[in-house]
Amino acid sequence: MSGNAIEESAQRPTALITGASGGIGLDLARLLAESGHDVVLVARSAAKLEELARDLSGRHGVRCEVLAADLARPEGVEAVVAGVEQRGMAVDVLVNNAGFGLWGEFAETDLAKELEMIQLNIATLTGLTKRFLPGMLQRKRGRVLNVASTAAFQPGPLMAVYFATKAYVLSFSEAIANELAGTGVTVTVLCPGPTETGFVAAAKMEESNLFKSVKPMGSLEVARRGLQGLIAGKRVVVPGLLNRVMAFFASFVPRRLLTAIVRRMQERVRPTATR
Repeated sequence: MSGNAIEESAQRPTALITGASGGIGLDLARLLAESGHDVVLVARSAAKLEELARDLSGRHGVRCEVLAADLARPEGVEAVVAGVEQRGMAVDVLVNNAGFGLWGEFAETDLAKELEMIQLNIATLTGLTKRFLPGMLQRKRGRVLNVASTAAFQPGPLMAVYFATKAYVLSFSEAIANELAGTGVTVTVLCPGPTETGFVAAAKMEESNLFKSVKPMGSLEVARRGLQGLIAGKRVVVPGLLNRVMAFFASFVPRRLLTAIVRRMQERVRPTATR
């Protein structure tokens, strides 16, 4: 890299995106690079990240760094922090997007997978925010985008742990957004509803009523809405009118009834009877 290129790179903000190899994270990485951010791409798949880095660097002339890390393991946070420090970079925009879900009755689901889910969806998100926030505060500028879900607004039978992790992300994000008011650092929580990503297959919920009855939003549109909210300094972004209506009414419906409604939506589609 030439001296001029290094100088130009130093003037560009840097965004770190977890779960950047697919879905909303991939689209956020593309949008951030397109808007002139250097990017640090984090996921388990080094091959996918390297391919994405070459594409973004070639298209937009930004610096793209790859950090292959398993963030579902406790050591993942420090591995990412060390990788950023080794590259001499400062994170101006932190996107905590990595996460996964698991469908099924809690008594029957895989405990090991659910503990990994808690590690990734909660502990890793919290750890990365804790580690990169002090630098933002010292520079008096920075943005954090935490990806939750409309699942954050109600209990979720058949995905009990996943819904609970997203409720944590929403509560945590709103709380620290309040703490950081006036510091130059903002926190935004993105709460998408059903979205066209690999999430459904990974969670083994292709046959749920939710994804059969509601047309999912495209991941690019969700990412775009999230980035717009981040730039505007919004605290909570719920993309899609139907999703916003459902999130709003969740606070008025009695919890027992709300839980029963969510259970019905989460259940597998029953086959149509034939004569």
